[in-house]
Amino acid sequence: MAETSPPLKDELDIVIPTIRNLDFLEMWRPYFEPYHLIIVQDGDPSKTIKVPSGFDYELYNRNDINKLLGPRASCISFKDSACRCFGYMVSKKKYIFTIDDDCFVANDPSGKQINALEQHIKNLLCPSTPLFFNTLYDPFREGADFVRGYPFSLREGVPTAISHGLWLNIPDYDAPTQLVKPLERNTRYVDTVLTIPKGTLFPMCGMNLAFDRDLIGPAMYFGLMGDGQPIGRYDDMWAGWCCKVVCDHLGLGIKTGLPYIFHSKASNPFVNLRKEYKGIFWQEDIIPFFQNLVLPKECTTVQKCYIEMSKQVKDKLSKLDPYFDKLADAMVTWIEAWDQLNPATAS
Repeated sequence: MAETSPPLKDELDIVIPTIRNLDFLEMWRPYFEPYHLIIVQDGDPSKTIKVPSGFDYELYNRNDINKLLGPRASCISFKDSACRCFGYMVSKKKYIFTIDDDCFVANDPSGKQINALEQHIKNLLCPSTPLFFNTLYDPFREGADFVRGYPFSLREGVPTAISHGLWLNIPDYDAPTQLVKPLERNTRYVDTVLTIPKGTLFPMCGMNLAFDRDLIGPAMYFGLMGDGQPIGRYDDMWAGWCCKVVCDHLGLGIKTGLPYIFHSKASNPFVNLRKEYKGIFWQEDIIPFFQNLVLPKECTTVQKCYIEMSKQVKDKLSKLDPYFDKLADAMVTWIEAWDQLNPATAS
């Protein structure tokens, strides 16, 4: 019997931010080896990162980022996993899967290994239903359908831009929750995929995430975080809030649920608290800002939406802290850098 080719083999890149040798790839070899990897090395560029043999990859460090983007490299975070979004920018593929280097292959309740990448691809290739909630969750999964009372006019769904996966073992908690629940582990596997409804924000985690780069790529900016910035660990949150507003405006969908990965190590809650503490009180203003953000109908591309959002960030959030002025400027620089490296998609 002829061996079947892995799904989207030539249309998907795997982006991994790291500061260490990528031994974790050995566990993922059966699933990742057919694909091209883009590794974004954070921290000291003179440090050598070892990648197990047999993988097809390109590796970028800070020097490469500076060389490729010149002054626009200022929009890419340093000493923070937010640097991963540089990988989205240099990719030439339609789809991206991004994973952290402390995420291992999980097992489902029957003990079978979960091919996270394959499930993300299923999610992305299948429509979303953000306009009307289906109580059987994803109606396109085997054994499910649209329930009685679901409007036939909405059953076609909309294109899926983002597939947001979850984690077993170490949950994705903020520092205060980590501190009060240091031993809590997520052992609950829920065999469900659902579309996040239109008008509803969600906290996006970047450690097990896939997206359609053609549909939403320019909004997948992980902000200015880490070295020299007053905040960290809000990079994926920022991208998630921006992407959700853009998806709602452009008629795109976001799925969450399967697949699970095994998140192996908890980061230090005291270090996290130092990175997060401004974000914890800023988010009480940021979230209403995004909930009330309206994009004009002239914003017909992701880039136009994103530039408009940057103006509103400057206008409404910079009174919270001068950081948001800087972030709004970085959002514009990010789009300029994206268009510089992807001229065919420039709006």
